[in-house]
Amino acid sequence: MSHVVKVALLGLGDVGEKFAEHFLEKIQEEHVNVEIVAVAHRDLESPVALGFIHSKVPVFEDAMEVVTLGTKVDIIFDLTGDPELRKKLRAALQESHNQQTVIAPEVVAHLLWNFFVEGELPRSGQTGY
Repeated sequence: MSHVVKVALLGLGDVGEKFAEHFLEKIQEEHVNVEIVAVAHRDLESPVALGFIHSKVPVFEDAMEVVTLGTKVDIIFDLTGDPELRKKLRAALQESHNQQTVIAPEVVAHLLWNFFVEGELPRSGQTGY
């Protein structure tokens, strides 16, 4: 059995919601060895957050809480567009001595999007850098 890549998605706004929907669709339809182990979104009552809650995926209101999952997360997709959050995430991973989990910025989501579907993924106002 091959390694299952465990990902967390931070930010389910315009970019994050669309990315999450297509990412999940690819995982389910093509039986890709990827598991969404957590998501974070400010609005826990949003339809996409409720969908993850219904699917028993932990949903955090504070994106920083994902760091507490430690090495149970391989990749954190930061789709918030918030450069300060990204700095805090990096610092928290370093402070916790987590050398396994990596942070994938929004540009990586745009790269993957090119393999998902035709059309464009919405862009946030900031890149996070």
